[in-house]
Amino acid sequence: MPDIRFRLHAADGLARRGEFTTTHGTVQTPAFMPVGTAGFVRSITPREIKETGAQVVLANTYHLSLGERLQAVKHMGGLHRFMGWNQTILTDSGGFQVFSLPERKITDDGVIFAYEENGEKITLTPERSMEIQRDLGADIVMAFDECVEYPAEPEYVKRAVSRTTKWARRCRAVELQRHQFLFGIVQGGVYTKTSGA
Repeated sequence: MPDIRFRLHAADGLARRGEFTTTHGTVQTPAFMPVGTAGFVRSITPREIKETGAQVVLANTYHLSLGERLQAVKHMGGLHRFMGWNQTILTDSGGFQVFSLPERKITDDGVIFAYEENGEKITLTPERSMEIQRDLGADIVMAFDECVEYPAEPEYVKRAVSRTTKWARRCRAVELQRHQFLFGIVQGGVYTKTSGA
């Protein structure tokens, strides 16, 4: 798996300005990243997105895996052709959407849930998230992570971070396309510190 090419241009305390380069171009950071959940940004064309100065767009793994959508993207030759966007694309892991669904079951293997559209039961594992993102063909794919609800007890946050770290190792073991980069993420959590904690 290649390393993403990142250059730091300036820093001021914790603020940084830099750039990273993918097969589909260079992205200045910090970046404005329009969200194209189901493979398109609502009410705007790819040309108009480019005119905003955006250099990267985000698409959603969960929503693009529903029904025939994944097959349609694969048939088109990947997200870049499907979206009509020849610059960098990032796909999220599907974690946030899955964890926002009711009646999900979280295990160390993955998350068991029912698709909103048809009620089909499915298990989304780190490996399956990577396979979907590999098939979508995004430049940057996100590791599958456990999103912690708010509020959460410190012990739950600790378990979730540990599980996400293990899932990241499993994500890394999945072979991606040559142009793809894996981006690790840990959601963590927020809670009030109590005495003895």
